[in-house]
Amino acid sequence: MAFQTLKHRSTIYRIAEWVGVVSISAVTLFGCSTKAPIPLDSSATNNGYRKDAPYNRPYKVRGNKYYPLTDPEGYKERGIASWYGAESGHLTAMGTKFRPQGLTAAHKTLPLPSRVRVTNLRNGRSIVLVVNDRGPFVKNRLIDLSQGAARAIGIRGLAKVEVVYLKDQSPNVNSDINDRQR
Repeated sequence: MAFQTLKHRSTIYRIAEWVGVVSISAVTLFGCSTKAPIPLDSSATNNGYRKDAPYNRPYKVRGNKYYPLTDPEGYKERGIASWYGAESGHLTAMGTKFRPQGLTAAHKTLPLPSRVRVTNLRNGRSIVLVVNDRGPFVKNRLIDLSQGAARAIGIRGLAKVEVVYLKDQSPNVNSDINDRQR
């Protein structure tokens, strides 16, 4: 009888240990998620950007007023691309740290953040990247690529490119907020 009680008690301890291990594992795996929940308010859109965010409101630079697009679906444009990289460590229009070797870009009117495909029309190479900054504010320039993005499609200096907005692949606004916190 005493042996059966001990055997029963050790089974209970094993189950309790197993439940404890599973609970600790679940908390470790699911309780430390790096992504914030997607807000359910009306300011967040299905496109991944917030229309009411300060960086998506009309703004003025050097006497010119710019109006960010509220519905970029179907956006496709050809023009001149340049690259920038000396601004390392500065903040983008969204408040995130600019990373010259990242795959990002600056555009005057696309909503932030937006995912676009940029194709170098000279060699046909293309890349998908995130527009997270404003610019370029130089006449006849369509987009400023980060140094890493320009290198990836073979641009040194200026190049003619095609920029296409990718609706179904727009980034989640919360992933950019998490970058800002790092």
